[in-house]
Amino acid sequence: MPARASRCLVIDASVARASGGEDATYPTSKRCRDFLTAVHRICHRVVMTPEIGREWKEHQSNFARQWRVSMQARRKVCRVDVTPNDMLYDKVKQEAANDKAHQAMLNDLHLIEAALITDRTVVSLDESARGLFAEMAERVGELKNVSWVNPDRVDEQPIRWLEEGARPEKNRWLGSGA
Repeated sequence: MPARASRCLVIDASVARASGGEDATYPTSKRCRDFLTAVHRICHRVVMTPEIGREWKEHQSNFARQWRVSMQARRKVCRVDVTPNDMLYDKVKQEAANDKAHQAMLNDLHLIEAALITDRTVVSLDESARGLFAEMAERVGELKNVSWVNPDRVDEQPIRWLEEGARPEKNRWLGSGA
């Protein structure tokens, strides 16, 4: 049987913040913990840029801190430096519906940039940002084939998706219209 492909996933600090320990009872905390545990178990990798790393250090739960240390020890951290994509920033500014939408997208654009230079996948709880980027994907081609997965959405079957190789499925693309 061929080895399972390991994917590089850009995991937002929102997931790190929400993940709870073994005694967690809040559904979002449990789902985030179970998702991170599955990433570790299946041997996918987490993308860390300097900015993402700073956000994780500032917001991560105790569970996420231990998970990250374990991922580093297993060499499952994809460290990348992202050069700001000025053209993408300009397109987002130009195409944003208003200043509030523009600012909201700027807050998470570093996740998109990291995804574009790795395996094109963002994992985040932020449905508002997802919606804004999905709406803009019609006009900004770079966004179209970026997958966005929310580990708290049971209907997305995020752990099953991980187990099946975390492939970029069209229905998860920002430009899918879903």
